[in-house]
Amino acid sequence: MQRQHQLEHLARTPNAEQFHHKLASPIYARNVSILQLNVGKRCTLSCKHCHVEAGPERWEVMSEETFRACLEVQKRHSVPTLDITGGSPELNPNLEWFINQAAPLTQRIILRSNLQLLAQEDFRHLIDFFAERGVELVVSLPAYTQERTDKQRGQGSFETCVQVMRELNQLGYAQPGSGLALNLVHNPVGAYLPGSQTSLEQEYRRNLEHRWGVRFNRLFALTNSPVGRYLEFLIRSGNFEQYMDSLIQSFNPGAVEDLMCRDTLSVAWDGGLYDCDFNQMLDLPVDHQAPSHIRDFDLQALRRRRIAVGNHCFSCTAGAGSSCQGALETE
Repeated sequence: MQRQHQLEHLARTPNAEQFHHKLASPIYARNVSILQLNVGKRCTLSCKHCHVEAGPERWEVMSEETFRACLEVQKRHSVPTLDITGGSPELNPNLEWFINQAAPLTQRIILRSNLQLLAQEDFRHLIDFFAERGVELVVSLPAYTQERTDKQRGQGSFETCVQVMRELNQLGYAQPGSGLALNLVHNPVGAYLPGSQTSLEQEYRRNLEHRWGVRFNRLFALTNSPVGRYLEFLIRSGNFEQYMDSLIQSFNPGAVEDLMCRDTLSVAWDGGLYDCDFNQMLDLPVDHQAPSHIRDFDLQALRRRRIAVGNHCFSCTAGAGSSCQGALETE
């Protein structure tokens, strides 16, 4: 589904409820403390909830030139956190070079992975590489059971993930005092909101640690945003109106204060700037008064930009709130 058609469909929410009507005032950024880089849309998987619409057939990949522009921003401003996502970031041929260059320039590097590639011979060296550079890993794992994960991702995917997690644990990931963080992400695979992040983390820990002998630090429960392939799934399955109604009915005004777009800037594979990864996929660039490409980065303008919103934003303000760092409010 084309982005314009997705926006038009999202505008037709139940009872014509509009996100901006829920706000007491427009939302403005307050800083750029996280630079999130979408380094390509190629992926080992084609998950039905993927808002990026990533998959093995995608060709988009961040170039060395765009990576260098990101490094120039780091040299000038030292953004505290670089958050690397995709697709499968490991498929970008410039990834290792970029991490080596960026590590001395930032306090924290996050890489988001499904771990499937790290079990393959050509990519196994990345396990040691990430540990040596202190890269924080955020791993997408839809369920803590083998049956449910394999049903969503394919036979053997759960076992592969567990195998790589064991190796990461042996290198110090999720071990006390190591400084190597291994966090998990839970996305519901159906047309419903996630449960309590605290309760889910306990269930994941009880099953993964006690049954499979693998450890992790934290679990992030993310509400699926009605964007990209997930929006198509909702429409095709006849669940769009019901899902949007659930998001709207669960609107939490208290979550607005800590929305991730207020501190995060999203960089597309081609260098375009967006308030978040969801806006990027809907082609909603940053406010026209702020620079729209990484090569024109202006911290003062970007840290006070007005955030572009739409009805997909209901997903980030439902319940305890949702962000790439998990729930926004303590449950």
